Amino acid sequence: MNERQKHILAAIVEEYSKTAVPVGSQLLIERYGFDVSSATLRNDMLALENAGFLYQPHTSAGRIPTDEGYRFFVEEIMPDETLSLSEQKSMQKELLTLRAKHTRLGRSTAKLLSVLSGNLAVAGLGDNDGLYDFGMKELLENPEFRELDELCRLVEALDSLDDKFDAILEGLGQDETRIYIGKENPIVEISNCSMMVAPYETGEGRGILAIIGPKRMQYAKNKSLIDHMRKLLSASLVLIILIH
Repeated sequence: MNERQKHILAAIVEEYSKTAVPVGSQLLIERYGFDVSSATLRNDMLALENAGFLYQPHTSAGRIPTDEGYRFFVEEIMPDETLSLSEQKSMQKELLTLRAKHTRLGRSTAKLLSVLSGNLAVAGLGDNDGLYDFGMKELLENPEFRELDELCRLVEALDSLDDKFDAILEGLGQDETRIYIGKENPIVEISNCSMMVAPYETGEGRGILAIIGPKRMQYAKNKSLIDHMRKLLSASLVLIILIH
């Protein structure tokens, strides 16, 4: 993949994440400033399609990233994103505010991650404390989940999260944030979703954080959210504040 094709893939990922509409060459020129002809862009997009990174859902439509396209984007193109200091302070304040209302830590965490990411979030200490999920309404507002079959699969998956996340947690390194895209998902009922998971440590044990959303989720933003939440939950000072 040459540099222009990388930029094309990145632009299609960005545009599709916003609109859920297949992306065409003319739109790329108009919104992303490619200084080449529409025909040249179409040739590059065809090359990306032949390589398995894009697909065309209909003959007259633009292109959509494949699971392989998202994987290449996450590993080779996606920039690291760090929350600003004000965002970090706001996140800590919101977590402490929710905790002050005497909701369980797992529920507070899941609610905050869901609100900030716009996706379904899961948090908790597994079978010891129970997993909490928040944001099903937000998830179902995405066009990918309007079909009844998709809804049924999501509900089925949520009914048995504890057992499945225990197995996932065992395979995670201490500071690892793992991203599963589409068919890579170890929870087969949600193989049309992407899932980001990370462990955290507290005095009560080892817990798990997860964000579940459409494959066109904002990967860089969600990773920065989950990484910072893990730091908040693992920081002894914050835990002392939360406990008292």
